[in-house]
Amino acid sequence: MGAMEKINEMTSAGSREYLTFRLDQEEYGIDILRVQEIRGYEPPTRIANAPAFIKGVVNLRGTIVPIVDMRLKFGCSKAEYNSFTVVIVLNLRQRIVGIVVDSVSDVMELGADSVKAAPDVESVIDSASVLGLGSVGDRMLILLDIERLMDGADMGLTSAVE
Repeated sequence: MGAMEKINEMTSAGSREYLTFRLDQEEYGIDILRVQEIRGYEPPTRIANAPAFIKGVVNLRGTIVPIVDMRLKFGCSKAEYNSFTVVIVLNLRQRIVGIVVDSVSDVMELGADSVKAAPDVESVIDSASVLGLGSVGDRMLILLDIERLMDGADMGLTSAVE
């Protein structure tokens, strides 16, 4: 689906709410409906031979949850874990995945008129995983299709249910 199709789909859906979070100096937004919970960061159990950005797994009430460090996935400088570092637990197509981010900002409602197509530039993030750029006042949000981003072959988390 191209950028214009994504924006048209968002227009037909009206406004959407996004959970916003920070990685380094950038602010990102993901569909709030994909968020199961937000937890403080605790070191996961490392998995041998996993990609560097998969920090390991945690046991979340009997469910084994892979933890993905978004700074490492996006090629940012090494993450420093502090009291603001959180794990956003996502429910993606009957799969639970945790993503480590620097901090959670807030929940924002964006109408289709606040979302613009992202420019086609070479990036670490697959352009198909970027829904667009949202603007609220002087803030610019990179809106992510988190399901597509977490479905990549490099994730080793391919879904059994398609």
